[in-house]
Amino acid sequence: MATLSLTQFLTLDGVYQAPGGPEEDPSGGFDRGGWVAPYVDEDFGGFIDEVFARPAAFLLGRRTYDIFASYWPRQTDPGDPVASKLNALPKYVVSTTLASADWPTTTVLRGDAADAVAALKERVDGEIQMHGSGGLAQTLLAHDLIDRLHLLVFPVVLGAGRRLFREGATPSAFRLTDARSTSVGVAIHTYERAGRPEFGTIGE
Repeated sequence: MATLSLTQFLTLDGVYQAPGGPEEDPSGGFDRGGWVAPYVDEDFGGFIDEVFARPAAFLLGRRTYDIFASYWPRQTDPGDPVASKLNALPKYVVSTTLASADWPTTTVLRGDAADAVAALKERVDGEIQMHGSGGLAQTLLAHDLIDRLHLLVFPVVLGAGRRLFREGATPSAFRLTDARSTSVGVAIHTYERAGRPEFGTIGE
């Protein structure tokens, strides 16, 4: 059975929308995209290379699939650790509206997202990686289907945009398994699922 990991870029106020560029995702009138660019350094690149050394397959939401498919197939350097994996390995995109996927090695998963991903985890060996895909991630977190979180928290507050852990999120506990920071202050935390939260009173 596969392990499903999520690598997500977040601001200090929890926003994940449009990290890569101003035009990446302006939905909802969002005009603050591209907030990752000032913080890309050697430490950041090294972590991303580590992550992309491990996948057996990728799982993407429809919006992230469209963004990736418009860029990565044109990156053909076999020495690129990200492009080489994204272009060669199996990719699964969850969508009820995508008629077909032109990016080679891509399969469209239809129907209920949680059911489709649970079945996918049963038939894939190794690590399935999600990158971005915040809307899909929220659905899968609610069904306890994401096993590991890599949260890269950037030292910026936007005050607007879609948030990963929004009001009404399923109460969940996680165990910190790794923590590091980059030279420009990006905090990289890795968590694994640890059931439901426990509650009590401090000092008792």
